[in-house]
Amino acid sequence: MSADAPADGSLDGIRATETNAIAGMFRTYGRDNLLLFGVGGVASVLSRAMELVPAYVLAVAIDSLFFDERAFSLWGIPDGLLPADPGEQLLLVLSLLAASYVLEAGLGWVNDWCWNAFAQRFQHEVRVDTYDAMQRRGMGFFDDKQTGEVMSVLNNDVNQLEGFLTDSFNQGIRIVVRVGGMGAVMLAINWRLGIIPTLVIPVLAYVSYRFVALIHPKYQDVRSAVGRLNSRLENNVGGLTVVKAYNREEFETDRVADASREYLDSNWDAITTRIKFFPTIRLITAAGYVATFLVGGWWVMFGSPHPFFAGSLTAGTLVMFLSYTRRFIYPMRNFGQILNDYQYAEAAGERIVGLLDSEPAIRADEGSTVLEPAEGDVEYRNVSFAYEADRAGDDDGPVVRDVSFEVGAGDYVGLVGPTGAGKSTLMKLLMRLYDVDGGSVRIDGHDVREIDPRSLRRSIGYVSQDPYLFYGTVRENIAYGLENVDDREVREAARVAGAHEFVRRLPEGYETMVGERGVKLSGGQRQRISIARAILEDPEILILDEATSHVDNETEAVIQNSLEELIAERTTFAIAHRLSTVRDADRILVLDDGELVESGTHEDLLERDGLYATLWSVQVGDVDDLPREFLERSGALPEESR
Repeated sequence: MSADAPADGSLDGIRATETNAIAGMFRTYGRDNLLLFGVGGVASVLSRAMELVPAYVLAVAIDSLFFDERAFSLWGIPDGLLPADPGEQLLLVLSLLAASYVLEAGLGWVNDWCWNAFAQRFQHEVRVDTYDAMQRRGMGFFDDKQTGEVMSVLNNDVNQLEGFLTDSFNQGIRIVVRVGGMGAVMLAINWRLGIIPTLVIPVLAYVSYRFVALIHPKYQDVRSAVGRLNSRLENNVGGLTVVKAYNREEFETDRVADASREYLDSNWDAITTRIKFFPTIRLITAAGYVATFLVGGWWVMFGSPHPFFAGSLTAGTLVMFLSYTRRFIYPMRNFGQILNDYQYAEAAGERIVGLLDSEPAIRADEGSTVLEPAEGDVEYRNVSFAYEADRAGDDDGPVVRDVSFEVGAGDYVGLVGPTGAGKSTLMKLLMRLYDVDGGSVRIDGHDVREIDPRSLRRSIGYVSQDPYLFYGTVRENIAYGLENVDDREVREAARVAGAHEFVRRLPEGYETMVGERGVKLSGGQRQRISIARAILEDPEILILDEATSHVDNETEAVIQNSLEELIAERTTFAIAHRLSTVRDADRILVLDDGELVESGTHEDLLERDGLYATLWSVQVGDVDDLPREFLERSGALPEESR
């Protein structure tokens, strides 16, 4: 992260209050590399200044040495220092030509080196800070975001900025210096003739203004279409097994074709606008060149074509003007491409800023409580919560409704209930992946909203029902993000999680690569490695969200026996559909439709003959006497019997 970026990773300096995303990012990230930018800019200016020398020197040679129309003199050099001999004068002209080309090449190299270094560092800092700020967003931020869309911003849009800074921005400076310098020299030498090529500038400015107004929204559409296309490709590649298993290749090809067609249509709309602009630029600039040639040529051959063009014009001056005008016209043609690239980059910059243009929903506030270490007392007070879609009225309402309970430090608590009852959501609120809508969640008497999120999550170990392994070795995944962890600690965590035996049998043991998302391992193996990761963290509170859902009964028994010692030392929440996992819990919380409907030990809940007893009957296969209401809700009752 750059030194000037905000500490929480957000790009506060370039929020939507900026009228220009690129300018805002430049102020935030360019200041650390101003020396590179400044040296590169000066080299660019001087390099372009060297381009003025050859045509000017050639004009002097034609008029003074070849046609003897005027005395030999060079701007900026006193006449007393100039040689009188024509041969020496020619050598001086040749020397100036050679020196200007050498200096132009050398300064061009300095310019390219500095600007590429600047652009690469700029790109690096923007990408790192953008990623850091993105991952600090609350989980609600990602509920409506597709992976491909986020990846498009982090990769494609950041690269677009780097390309603009490396090439187009640099070319823009060169064009301004070249056109401005040549225009100034022509106006200084013969302002009447110099007016003709410079008249195209305001015309080009107006045409460019109209182009920018038309193309900008089109490029925003293109960037959005790219994000959606990337999301479709990301989803399909990630779910390729399902695509093949269900024989849906043609279906997915059609969906990719639709996304690609949307990108094609939006891009073609931008292209048709752009290809009208560039020929217009060429015609306008070519008209300036032809007009200069016509007036200047007539003036040299036949004298002044109009009283306005007073005085005389030498052949050398006309050659210089034509040379400048031609070099003047070519970059003005490129100016249209630079405007095009700028609009593309601005659209990319706006997507970056737009992605980050909100305060993190969950952040460390000044004065936040630090748990060092946590005791492990947990309390839910009248907790209610709904996801964004539910708040918008797109679903059935809150996922959690007025839930209250207390858990003492070191207790082992099971959470059970039908699918969608709110079990996992309750635990996400404990980790503050989301903030409650009503009530409070407390650890050791502190509202989790008042605790530093980093301190909070260091105190909680989490094993999800769908364990995620990163590309790397088994050891790297167990010791994920931890420094100074020795092999003995890694092996001990794996042993407690029931993973050590199967890891020993892998081709390279703990150094075996697990593949993308752990694809080389079975679901049960991934889950045990995920448990070992949580164990090695040594948290005061442990959350097991269906932590044995992907293992067989034998492996589950091994894990349960291994976890007994670990569970006894810390507050543990175990979410389970397989009720045998939590039958020995100190307390079992039964949730239904977001509400806490029962609480007690396994035996107590069976005696109450409520929802827990029904779920237990389903698990042990005693389904003959299940309540009719339960069968109707689960969909197990035939339609004609309802």
